[in-house]
Amino acid sequence: MSVLLHWPDPAIGNMNILADSIQAIKENVSPSTVALTVVVGAVVIVVYKAGSLIVHNLTSPLRLLPGPPSPHFFWGHGKEIFKEDHSVPQEKWMEQYGPTLSYTGTLAIPRLWTMDTRALNHILAHTYTYQKPSQSRFHLARMVGPGVLVAEEDQHKHQRRVLNPAFGPAQVRELTEIFVEKSQALRDRWLEEIAKSGTGDTHVDAMTWLSKTTLDIIGLAGFNYNFGALNPTGEINELNEAFNTVFTATTEPRVFSMLQGIIPVLRIFTTEESRRSAKAQETMRRIGLELIAEKKASIIAASGQNGVEKKNVVGRDLLTLLIKANMATDIPESQRLSDEEVLAQVPTFIVAGHETTSTATMWALHAFTQHPDVQRKLRDELLTVPTEDPTMDDLQGLPYLEMVVKEVLRHYSPVPMTIRVATHDDLIPCATPYTDRNGVQRDHIRVTNGDVVMIPILALNRYKPYWGEDALEFNPERWEHPPEAITSIPGVFGNILSFIGGPRSCIGYRFSLIEMKALLFTLVRAFEFELEVPGDKIKKRSTIVQRPFIIGDENTKEESKMPLIIRPYIRA
Repeated sequence: MSVLLHWPDPAIGNMNILADSIQAIKENVSPSTVALTVVVGAVVIVVYKAGSLIVHNLTSPLRLLPGPPSPHFFWGHGKEIFKEDHSVPQEKWMEQYGPTLSYTGTLAIPRLWTMDTRALNHILAHTYTYQKPSQSRFHLARMVGPGVLVAEEDQHKHQRRVLNPAFGPAQVRELTEIFVEKSQALRDRWLEEIAKSGTGDTHVDAMTWLSKTTLDIIGLAGFNYNFGALNPTGEINELNEAFNTVFTATTEPRVFSMLQGIIPVLRIFTTEESRRSAKAQETMRRIGLELIAEKKASIIAASGQNGVEKKNVVGRDLLTLLIKANMATDIPESQRLSDEEVLAQVPTFIVAGHETTSTATMWALHAFTQHPDVQRKLRDELLTVPTEDPTMDDLQGLPYLEMVVKEVLRHYSPVPMTIRVATHDDLIPCATPYTDRNGVQRDHIRVTNGDVVMIPILALNRYKPYWGEDALEFNPERWEHPPEAITSIPGVFGNILSFIGGPRSCIGYRFSLIEMKALLFTLVRAFEFELEVPGDKIKKRSTIVQRPFIIGDENTKEESKMPLIIRPYIRA
């Protein structure tokens, strides 16, 4: 998923045929002949793809866009981007070249980068034309299978239509109790840690603790399964262990894994990592099938002789609701999901509802350490609620909490950008004309099949022409009177791009928002937060999400964590 390269793929079908042929040869000839065939075939494919890449790079119309010259024939601007916080280099380039530009990625691949909201609306609305790169789908599918995160075109449209009711306001209202219950479990664990320290406070890695909490939440809310991640004994159950294996293998970059995404024929080779991942995926599949079978049996037993009807489709966890809808006798076959598609939603729920929310909440706690006035003001509002167990309506009725959540998602976008690839030639309209490298003013961007398009989530969320001169500052009060200019941003929530927009916008954004509010409600009422290290020691790096890294010196390495000092808040 973190691999952002793209090679035009007209020969994918031939590669798959070659892979099948190699498998057939294995059964009939000597190992040495098989090895030679594989090597020769791989070399031919690599040469073909390298040639296709060079031709495409040299002829792509993106090369005519304004932008910085490539500093390296192989890395392009990749190293420069990696060294700084996300979007910082691109923001510098925009000051010089304007809001629509191109820069080069690894292997000199040109990438479109634009802040033009008319252009971004066009890209996000035309999901059949602008899709995830094939190698990104390969790596994502290794983790979640053919779920709604991976599916494209009609398959995605079909899955999305079936899944939509499970993420509506009524369903999220039913799940709020789980959000609050697990938030309180985290609070209690932290209070235990403080008691053990004997000093009145304790040091915690907020990133790890919040990740455990949101994993427990999605387990119960997604399919009524207890991961036990917050279990005081530290025991890890089978599904938890399997998920962690797959997630780690998929998010840590590996050169050969990257090449497998680019060159499908290489997928016939296995590594120790891929074998561990395959074993973990089999565990996830087995447990997922068991969960589905159990839920089907209980639904049939509760439905009686009349069977399940659409009007009777209710259920607390998302998977039960989905299976009930899928089993309803008065729903057309065209509106159902196959068992494989239902199964694929189990890891999809885990991935989509786990890291993003925990990361956003972690950055909220970080913001409170840098802005104590915001922490105090929010706590004052939260303490006006006369219960420890708020409902969804209670959480939605807190205006400053709403402003804080919006500002965290704007300023610290958990997923700072995403990527699309044009599947055929297109003209992207622009609201603001630009001047290309030939000095010609244009009101559209021409792209060809295979061109890479970056969706600049974080950069757009803090773009000064839309948000004002304080766009780079954390300021929840901006939401009292948000600027008129942001109404053109194509986000599904709050005129920010954090949940994307268009047909592929985040289906679970309501779920995430209420979950985050429940966590902040419980934690901010209970604790005061302080950063354990100087603020300038925390930097951001992006894998799937934007994680914190503590900068080391010559004797220490960078660490990925959010070290906080927490102490109980004593009410006057």
